[in-house]
Amino acid sequence: MTTAGALPITVRGLERRYGRVAALDGVDLDVAQGEFLTLLGPSGSGKTTLLMIMAGFTRPDAGSVKFGGVEMVRTPPHKRNLGVVFQSYALFPHMDVAANVAFPLTLRGVSGAERERRVKTALDLVQLGDLGARRVDQLSGGQRQRVALARAIVFEPGILLMDEPLSALDKKLREQMQIELRHLHQRLGTTIIYVTHDQREALTMSDRIAVIDKGRIQQIDTPRVLYEAPNSHFVADFIGDSAFIPVTVSGGVARWRNEVLRLPRPSADGAYLLVLRPEKLLLGGGTDLNGIDAEVAEIVYQGDSVRIDVRLEGGDLVTLRELARAGRIAALPAEGSRIRLGLDPADTILVPAP
Repeated sequence: MTTAGALPITVRGLERRYGRVAALDGVDLDVAQGEFLTLLGPSGSGKTTLLMIMAGFTRPDAGSVKFGGVEMVRTPPHKRNLGVVFQSYALFPHMDVAANVAFPLTLRGVSGAERERRVKTALDLVQLGDLGARRVDQLSGGQRQRVALARAIVFEPGILLMDEPLSALDKKLREQMQIELRHLHQRLGTTIIYVTHDQREALTMSDRIAVIDKGRIQQIDTPRVLYEAPNSHFVADFIGDSAFIPVTVSGGVARWRNEVLRLPRPSADGAYLLVLRPEKLLLGGGTDLNGIDAEVAEIVYQGDSVRIDVRLEGGDLVTLRELARAGRIAALPAEGSRIRLGLDPADTILVPAP
């Protein structure tokens, strides 16, 4: 099964208000044909509202939504050629797996051998080919999620919309399904819009991520660019674990207190925040690194890694992580000792001070 009919999506000036609250505030978005785009943001950011407008379940107050260049705002949901997977899965408990998957085909008048072929293909894609006769209430949570996914792709839609479909699964199964969804997208080639509030999930699966807050897209980029070059304090704080300390750039040089920090690229003069991520910080300085003096506040062993909380001059608390390698734990500095933190200039990320 492939979806050669995958469609691009164009959104312009989309607005949706609930009383005085702007759920969407002039959203523009372009999604390429066959792209996996994730809408990422906190609760109430507007990401689900945007998805529901694309699906046709919510009418915008203003703006345009086009699939393949065709305006969709006034088109009812069942005529939009969309596959939709919700958090609740919405399966029919009185039907077996095959009947659940076949339901969209039945609505479209597909019957007989063609329907059976498509159902079998969809179930094979989600690795449930031998469970077609099983009742839905006999399935695990992960299997139900796969049935919902098979039902959404069985009629080969041009666009697949997914609203936090993995949130009900346990951590291990959720991470497994993230990789499987990514592989499924590679095989299908359909355009996918995926909603989540889980930044690691978004980084794992997406071609690009649109970070949304207060009804506006704050930044849209590839996972790597979004993580390595956030454009604001909000994005840097929402994507990954970070601490922030204020720095000043003057004459192309960044300074924190008495420390001079080399930057990976020129920045205009002004006030910034230095983004300090735990995995980027190093114990010990060096002539090739930016350095900051600190005092070890606490060391916590966490199995695969060791969390080290350090206090900077002025009281800022910063965390770094060391892999728990053999022999490395014994070499860690003691709590209360003075150390030098190292930060590669390439990892010295600045965002404008709010």
